[in-house]
Formats: sequence, structure tokens, C-alpha cells
Amino acid sequence: MNERVSDQELVKAALIHREEFAALVARYDVRILRYVTRLGSLDPDTAKDVLQETFIKAYLHLNDYDPSLPFSAWIYRIAHNETVTHFRRQKNRPRPVENEDDLKVFDEIADDLDIEHESNTTINRAAVRAALDALDFKYRDVLLLRFFEEKSYDEISDILELPRGTVAVYLNRAKAKLKEQLKRYDEHT
Repeated sequence: MNERVSDQELVKAALIHREEFAALVARYDVRILRYVTRLGSLDPDTAKDVLQETFIKAYLHLNDYDPSLPFSAWIYRIAHNETVTHFRRQKNRPRPVENEDDLKVFDEIADDLDIEHESNTTINRAAVRAALDALDFKYRDVLLLRFFEEKSYDEISDILELPRGTVAVYLNRAKAKLKEQLKRYDEHT
């Protein structure tokens, strides 16, 4: 796949020849699967089901995509909505993130919160994982998008369909709630 071809050009090609949609799938499948898995800490099979639903929904609504906006935000929004729909259908709660590739991000979140400086303790990855799992879905989502998916505030705003200011507020509240959870963990150890 030619990385120099823009997402908008791929969408335009897919609208003319539906089989060209495979290029968009190839470009985004790994990233979206990673996001869906982290967002809900889904087992691999369930995450792949949600990924498939995401691409089916994107394919069916490709005409609705506004090419003046980033395609990545549009597809991430669909993935977010499909994950939420999955949990509503299952009436279950996301499980803790347990992907070994994510361990360094837990350290980065702890560093960003400046926990060690404030409490003079080392916050371990398991504590950050447990604290992240304890957060409300909306707070967990902004943290995942910001730290795990490395999305900008504007991209998070597009993905979650929230004003940029709300994203900033959610992120600050999420950090505060995460810090509170980590302090509780520290008190019990």
C-alpha cells in the first residue's frame, strides 16, 4: 500500500470501486484493533468482532464521510461507538488493560501525574492498571486516546464528538481521579 496516498484519496477511490476499501482497512486495522482492545480490554476474539463491526459500519456509511475532516478521527469515532454498543449489548464492564505492550504507557501516565514527586513512592504498573480500570468509561477513554493512542486534544475532540474544552476538562478530571485511585492504592500497601 502506498503511504503517500491520502486517506481522502483512498475514500474517493473506494466510493468508485468498493474493493478499494481494503486499502483503508489495511491502513487502519492494526491501530483500530489496538484502540478497541485497550478501550474495553477485550479478549482478542471479541476485539476482532468489534473491529469487524467498525469496518462494516464505515463501509456502509462511507458516503457520509466528510473529506474536509481527518478520516482517522471518523474511523476512531466509529470504533469508539461500536465498543460502547458492544458493552451496552453485553451489559458488562471493561476489564483491566493487561497488554504487555502497554506497560511503558502506565509508567508515562504515572510520570505525567507526577505521583512519585508528590508522594515519594513508586507507583507500579499494576496499581496504574487497577486505577485506570476503576475510572468511569468517559475518563478512561480520554486517557487511552491521549496516552496510549497519542492523539491530540483536537483529534480526541473529533473522535468523541466533544468540544476541545470538554476534552481538556475530562482529561484533567481523569488525571485527578486516577491520582486519587493511586493514592488509595498507596495507602493500602
